[in-house]
Amino acid sequence: MIFLGLVVMLAAIVVGVAVVVGNTGEAQMAMFGDGVPGVTEQWHVFMAGAVVTIVLMSGLMIAALGFRRAMNVRRELRDLRDEHEESLQTLEMERRRLQQALAQTRRRGGMGDQPSVPAQRVAPN
Repeated sequence: MIFLGLVVMLAAIVVGVAVVVGNTGEAQMAMFGDGVPGVTEQWHVFMAGAVVTIVLMSGLMIAALGFRRAMNVRRELRDLRDEHEESLQTLEMERRRLQQALAQTRRRGGMGDQPSVPAQRVAPN
């Protein structure tokens, strides 16, 4: 694909040079009803068209890159939401399991003075 793109670009350059060299007659160009100063030959008109095309393609490329970036951000946010939801579900299941274990321990009358799981220190925030 890169090679094909380079071949197409080379062909466009060759055609552009051929148009510029082959058209040396006089010309006038008007924009919004007024004449464009400095445009006196046909190749000037062609070069103006080439500049407009380059600006248009640059704008399209910038828009496409922005669209791709927005899509990537949306996909990443969706993945993070799914991951967060799974994490919450896992924590909720663990909480229920621990509540059931605590309820069973209380029903049995406890395990004496020793807890079955040693206490853990929680670091202050």
